[in-house]
Amino acid sequence: MLSGGRPPSVSRLVLDASALLALLNQEPGAEMLTPELLREATMSTVNLSEAQARLVREGADPEEAWQLVVDPIPNIEPFTSEQAKTAGSLVSQTKPLGLSLGDRACLALTLTLNVPVYTADRDWKKLNLGIPIHILR
Repeated sequence: MLSGGRPPSVSRLVLDASALLALLNQEPGAEMLTPELLREATMSTVNLSEAQARLVREGADPEEAWQLVVDPIPNIEPFTSEQAKTAGSLVSQTKPLGLSLGDRACLALTLTLNVPVYTADRDWKKLNLGIPIHILR
């Protein structure tokens, strides 16, 4: 587990890039991501890359953007070959909803860890994957 030099904590939830961006931008619904909840959060390296790319597209310095996205996340998981297989297998269920590879990577990590996921993408509520999906707004 990659943890940015921090001691690993217990992963009890996964954050999607949209949830992290809502938190960083103080958007509606971000208040659901309390400090207590964030202490148990995990993100995939794929989703951290997505969040960083969004900040860079909006004009942030790449190094500063990376620091912003990793700072609130105690557990960072690499995208494994097993998760890649799971993400690929989810395409039929997620394509009709317009979900991206990043979305499927997040869902694959969530399914691997068997924990709830937090997202700002309302379409995720239409998924029936046997995992709790929490929508921020």
